[in-house]
Amino acid sequence: MPEVAATLGRLVEDVLGTGLPVRVRGWDGSEVGPPGGPVVVLRSPVGVRRLVWDPSELGFARAFVAGEIDVEGDLYEALRLVWAFARERGRPRVGWRQRVRAVRVAARLGVLGRRPAAPAEEARLRGRMHTRGRDRAAIAHHYDLGNEFYEALLESHMAYSCGYWTSGEADYTHSDAQRDKLDLVCRKLGLRPGMRFLDVGCGWGSLILFAAEHYGVRATGITLSARQGEFVRRRIAERGLGELVEVRVQDYRELTGEPFDAVASIEMGEHVGAVNYPAYTATLFRMTKAEGRLLLQQMSRGAVAPGGGAFIEGYVAPDMTMRPVGQTVDALEQAGFEVRDVHALREHYVRSVLAWAGTLEARWEEFVRLAGVGQARVWRLYLAGGALAFAENRMGVDQILAVRPTTAGVSGMPATREHLLGARMPG
Repeated sequence: MPEVAATLGRLVEDVLGTGLPVRVRGWDGSEVGPPGGPVVVLRSPVGVRRLVWDPSELGFARAFVAGEIDVEGDLYEALRLVWAFARERGRPRVGWRQRVRAVRVAARLGVLGRRPAAPAEEARLRGRMHTRGRDRAAIAHHYDLGNEFYEALLESHMAYSCGYWTSGEADYTHSDAQRDKLDLVCRKLGLRPGMRFLDVGCGWGSLILFAAEHYGVRATGITLSARQGEFVRRRIAERGLGELVEVRVQDYRELTGEPFDAVASIEMGEHVGAVNYPAYTATLFRMTKAEGRLLLQQMSRGAVAPGGGAFIEGYVAPDMTMRPVGQTVDALEQAGFEVRDVHALREHYVRSVLAWAGTLEARWEEFVRLAGVGQARVWRLYLAGGALAFAENRMGVDQILAVRPTTAGVSGMPATREHLLGARMPG
């Protein structure tokens, strides 16, 4: 049997015309590539077979989730090096000579065989995309890992969205950044005691609970996740907020009744889908009073690759759609809103995702116990890859503030940007 790593290294060099960007260790213990950094570990021929069948992000993800390929050292740095290498080299041109050689090498190493089955953690949704039933199944795949899992991963507010880091002091925590994000949203919305406030896609209730406690509003949140609904009801009872806060397990398409003084939707629009996005923005408009404000926080991606990517859509957030921020602004305006402010928070998301990744690593055995080793590996790859995507501007996130003008065009907004935010949270 030839040395696995050296044999694969020579094949890669022949195909790409250069050496590997990271060190690689084969299942026989042999190594090749630059020393001193992260090491990609090929634990079995099956992992390489997956890459032969699917030489893509999805093939690597399946092998990583299954534990057939691993990374020793900094996973974020390993992904950064590979991405930089791919950008620099571009798409390789593989001729017939290299193809024949690759098949011979694969045969010698015992890599050839039938395509391996996808890991059990991969989503298997059925039916037409973004029907109500399929949307419930997609949300359940991501959020019904269990409230214990997310309580272990997230900070005390249980905010599963980008924080707002306002300090570089050593004692400033991720929980502080999430508090400052929640306060920023409330201030942009101009919340005041007695106002009626709606959060579309409320998650574990971080925003509705915060807005009721600190701004005295009557808050309603909707979620598709029954597990999230149970969690929010428990927190409402624990904090004695039953008079002010209500949560419903409800699809946004089922919203009816009187419009609200202010509406927010924080990183929920990514799950709506392109076909249903006009219905989503129309619902937000219908549920907002005249002169009422909307705060939409949403992730974005370039027009070339508007989806979430094969790994995220297969393992984390099925049917996820991200679009350029300009398209989101257009959609809000077409619904009738007047967009007043767009606030990019991309660099803030790098810090938020790395904070979650740090928690995952520090409490690894607990996450394995709660969700299984496969799901824990999904999240290890998801968080490292997500942080890198935001850092390299392949993904973004923005807060878009809009208003529903009256039929006469009155917005009710302050005359200057400096007066937009108003006072910070009371107390």
